[in-house]
Amino acid sequence: MHADMILVNGRFATLDRSNPNPQAVAIKEGKFQAVGDERDIRALTGPDTQVIDLKGRRAIPGLIDSHMHIIRGGLNYNMELRWDGVRSLADAMRMLKQQVDRTPAPQWVRVVGGFTEHQFAEKRLPSIDELNAVAPDTPVFILHLYDRALLNGAALRAVGYTKDTPNPPGGEIQRDAQGNPTGLLIARPNATILYATLAKGPKLPAEYQKNSTRHFMREVNRLGVTGVIDAGGGFQNYPEDYRIIEELHAEGNLTLRIAYNLFTQKPKQELQDFAGWAKQVRPGQGDDLYRHNGAGEMLVYSAADFEDFRVERPDMPPSMEAELEPVVRLLAENRWPWRLHATYNETITRALDVFEKVNRDTPFSGLHWIMDHAETIDERNIDRIAALGGGIAVQHRMAYQGEEFVARYGEKAAEHTPPIRRMLDRGVKVGAGTDATRVASYNPWVSLSWLVTGRTVGGLSLYPANNRLTREDALRLWTEANTWFSTEEGKKGQIKVGQLADLAVLSEDYFSVPETEIPHITAVLTLLGGKPVHGDGDFKSLAPPLPAAMPDWSPVRQFGGYQLRRADVQQLRDGNTALAAACGCAVSCGVHGHAHAGAWASAVPVSDNRSFWGALGCSCWAV
Repeated sequence: MHADMILVNGRFATLDRSNPNPQAVAIKEGKFQAVGDERDIRALTGPDTQVIDLKGRRAIPGLIDSHMHIIRGGLNYNMELRWDGVRSLADAMRMLKQQVDRTPAPQWVRVVGGFTEHQFAEKRLPSIDELNAVAPDTPVFILHLYDRALLNGAALRAVGYTKDTPNPPGGEIQRDAQGNPTGLLIARPNATILYATLAKGPKLPAEYQKNSTRHFMREVNRLGVTGVIDAGGGFQNYPEDYRIIEELHAEGNLTLRIAYNLFTQKPKQELQDFAGWAKQVRPGQGDDLYRHNGAGEMLVYSAADFEDFRVERPDMPPSMEAELEPVVRLLAENRWPWRLHATYNETITRALDVFEKVNRDTPFSGLHWIMDHAETIDERNIDRIAALGGGIAVQHRMAYQGEEFVARYGEKAAEHTPPIRRMLDRGVKVGAGTDATRVASYNPWVSLSWLVTGRTVGGLSLYPANNRLTREDALRLWTEANTWFSTEEGKKGQIKVGQLADLAVLSEDYFSVPETEIPHITAVLTLLGGKPVHGDGDFKSLAPPLPAAMPDWSPVRQFGGYQLRRADVQQLRDGNTALAAACGCAVSCGVHGHAHAGAWASAVPVSDNRSFWGALGCSCWAV
């Protein structure tokens, strides 16, 4: 049996403990055919076998995101300017101004999540006046996490908010002394006002939505992702908003494996939603590329505790249990797995009371149900989840909101948010993901960095050593462990004979680069079922071409997605010995670490040594 593809001269991290470091890999008919010695693998070469020299690069199983909103995100990706990874507000505003100049009326410029003010050197968001200055006539909408949105004057006019517009429940339209909206929308703590306002903007036509989804899938392929569990989302109706992804599947244009959950859209009518869907689709229905995965993350609106740490923890209404129980009974009786969004331990306690009650009548045995997020879960509730056979999906939301959590609850309370190591030690199934695109970035390497270092993207150290993971353990949560969450154990997640040939070849060796470099890793080659879906550098010619982003004013054409470190910064970091001599520091500083070249090449005014140290307050200079 000749192989279709053979990979040689790579450093393979198989995550198969019985075969951890093979020399070569063979792929046949979309699966790993052989994993072992190069001589044995090369013996499978035939006249049509493609042999790829990985040039000594690290290869890992394709990454799997256990909680993401890829379907909704794909419909909108081409319209969105991404500030994910941008390191200064000055750079962000430069991008915004360029996009304003390219965007035709009546379209908006929108920055929809994936960033935090703490990642900026300036440690702040733009002001409304700054937005109006760069965009006097073009509507601008900026979503910051799920706590606020900034609208310029043109956007306020477009959505029709005036002094007579009432505040919605759980949200605030901030007003000036005369009662006129200022442009700041605040979740208190309900984020509905934020995404309901976003939904008022123009949408892409179906042809463009399909193109947009392809570009978003290729973007996460670029980061080594080959699988996603889609957690549904607000304003994501089934089946209407799934038609684009299903057309792409039928056309053979999916470059990700997607397992999708169904998210109820109608408060007080949740039971009817799930009862109707149970007659249309069943868990597991589909194939290895696109399959149904169950219910949630929204099961009932009364159980949704929004994760806005700028405001006090919300108490769920007294009706929560009575509304949640019939939905969970329906799901258990129909053998539907589910996932429930729950940030706070108090919400988890009440949900588990319901789950345990239903389980006594309809045992959950074998159902892969999930508690999502669980930042403040305690040990008792971890044990209760384990006893019911559930899992916990964690995301790096604290990497974007850790500063707010510490400000409200203190450093000690933040040390185990979530308590990942305790979960693993107590035998609970744990998987990792991002919750992208509106809260955290979809970049898996930011998540892996957070799991390993315990630091926020703003540089705040949250976790002690006993709540951080080794690099291998963190990688397992992004690969092998996540297959439980889509009921696909043994099918993927490792480089192992018989498993689906999903694999990423990395730009840098994840296992040996400095911790500060982990977020900057990308894939130079990504395989899905043994077929290239992304290639860069030496491997660029292997990837199939992708149509240009539509429409022609799309931010994706100009900026792409996640903003990786610029090439000029990389060159300075690697080669500017004069700058290193000017610094001469033996320890990292609180502003730049040792990456002074990155600041030197940024848009912050740092063109000479005096302004470099003075403007940014580099503490190592004082040392």
